[in-house]
Amino acid sequence: MQLFSANPWEGVLVAVGVLRKAGGELVCERCELADTPRKRMWGLLGRAGLDEGEGMLFRPAGSIHMFFMRFPIDAVFCDGDLVVVGVERHLKPWKTARRKGAKVVIELAAGAAAALEPGDRLLLDAATMNS
Repeated sequence: MQLFSANPWEGVLVAVGVLRKAGGELVCERCELADTPRKRMWGLLGRAGLDEGEGMLFRPAGSIHMFFMRFPIDAVFCDGDLVVVGVERHLKPWKTARRKGAKVVIELAAGAAAALEPGDRLLLDAATMNS
C-alpha cells in the first residue's frame, strides 16, 4: 500500500509568486501558494530540500509541524496583511512552531529569512502556472 503519491501535484495548477519586503528587497523569487486543504496537507513533504529562492506560503496557517520532513527550514509567521509577527530560524525536522496572531506561514530554505524581523511588511506578486 502506497501512503504518498509519487507526485501529489501532478495535473494541479500551482500558484507561484515573487515575495518581497515592502522596500523591494527580494525574499523569495519562487514562492508556491498552499491555499487549499490539499496543498497545505502536502506542503513540502517528499522533497529533499528547497533550492535557493524557493519557498511556500501557507494560508490560512498559524502553526506548522516538521513531521516527516528531511531538512531544516526558516519559518516566517505573518498576520493576514503579511506583516511579520515572528521568525523561527533553522527549524529542524520533527519540531513544531507557532506564533500568536499568525494567519500566514512562509517556509523558506534555512538561512533565507536572515534579513526578516517582526514588523517587516511583505508583498506577494502572484501568478498561476501549471506544474
